[in-house]
Amino acid sequence: MEIGVKEIEMIVREVLAGIESKGVKPSYVSPQSENGVFERVEDAIEAAHAAQRQWTERYRVEDRRRIIEALRVTAKSHAETLAKMVWEETGMGRFEDKIQKHIAVIEGTPGVECLTTDAISGDEGLMIEEYAPFGVIGAITPSTNPTETIINNTISMIAGGNSVVFNVHPGAKRSCAHCLKILHQAIVENGGPANLITMQREPDMEAVGKLTADPRIRLMVGTGGMPMVNALLRSGKKTIGAGAGNPPVIVDDTADIDLAAREIYRGASFDNNILCLAEKEVFVMERVADELVNKLVREGAYLLNSMELSEILKFAMAEKNGSYEVNKKWVGKDAALFLEAIGVTGRKDVRLLICETDKDHPFVMVEQLMPILPIVRLRTFEECVEAAVAAESGNRHTASMFSRNVENMTKFGKIIETTIFTKNGSTLKGAGIGGEGHTTMTIAGPTGEGLTCARSFTRRRRCMLAEGGLRII
Repeated sequence: MEIGVKEIEMIVREVLAGIESKGVKPSYVSPQSENGVFERVEDAIEAAHAAQRQWTERYRVEDRRRIIEALRVTAKSHAETLAKMVWEETGMGRFEDKIQKHIAVIEGTPGVECLTTDAISGDEGLMIEEYAPFGVIGAITPSTNPTETIINNTISMIAGGNSVVFNVHPGAKRSCAHCLKILHQAIVENGGPANLITMQREPDMEAVGKLTADPRIRLMVGTGGMPMVNALLRSGKKTIGAGAGNPPVIVDDTADIDLAAREIYRGASFDNNILCLAEKEVFVMERVADELVNKLVREGAYLLNSMELSEILKFAMAEKNGSYEVNKKWVGKDAALFLEAIGVTGRKDVRLLICETDKDHPFVMVEQLMPILPIVRLRTFEECVEAAVAAESGNRHTASMFSRNVENMTKFGKIIETTIFTKNGSTLKGAGIGGEGHTTMTIAGPTGEGLTCARSFTRRRRCMLAEGGLRII
């Protein structure tokens, strides 16, 4: 989301605001916590630090694997409950889509299997390089995917041998606390250490400051808007940052328009478009523009006329000094509510609003996180690429293209430089939701880790055995 300098501080506040194995016994749960939920962040850090030492000193990688599989089973049994809690608490998105998101991270987040060991054996010895934990991680989570991010980060981070102190978005604190308690209980009931994952019950900016200042926190991970990511980067602590996106879609005149309409509709309407990787604007070549618009309508989209578009713009965005900002009250709301607000009733079935605009329209240039998809007609492929790059604004997050022209797809992919580039499919597939590859809710474009997994939250360490190593040849 594009944000004015004067608003950064406000936005930052809002976003930041077992079965026993090999004699290993569950640790005693501190009376200061309720299944990992603490009143003070200092206690949450202390407990997570002690738990992490146990996790690396007393537990094998196989123990991590076993406990993570137990977490998946537990989380899956609560997926519908968590989806409903998030939907009710945040007022954003669609309940049925949130269930899908939970299942995607539960099943698609890799565990210890991605922590492979590299080995080189030669005349001078044996060298191995392995992925070792950072220690205690401080993780900031968003309101758009709150419990999904906790599940995803928990699996990835403890698989890497770390413990985690979460600072969740204040707008989702109740559902996040419930989620963390469920996961914490599953860890302990399956022989893991208590307080491997913790959080402060009431998240706030002061807690974030204490996380970044505490030397026991070895890594900060932020999932959300760019102001939050930039604040963490300025803290001096090593940071993995997953920031904003404004993903453009290009449809050229060689595309399968039936496929394009179907996939764009699915991605842009999913969970009311609050995923940062969802299609936010479409640039289509003039020759196929009418066909694309008609087929999007056939999929179920509602085509706004110019007057309806103008009316929605008045309340969905606020203009300040010639620039536009999203009205947060409308983020993630159902498309039908936008229509009702302008007097169009009887369309509760509508999941996506589409509109034709010019390439500089606020709905094109601002990441709006609403089920509103602007469509821009342009004459040439080159014009589409230029406009898409401008709209993406250098976030390097996600982009997609529908085409049968491999040269065009290659050219756009090279120029746009996004972390995710999806061809002939919804951008959901680029994050492993209905596509190949693993799933994550922490897509670290700004700091370069990409689609994070357990390996992202580890340190690369080398061990060298000299004098011929263990070679027998």
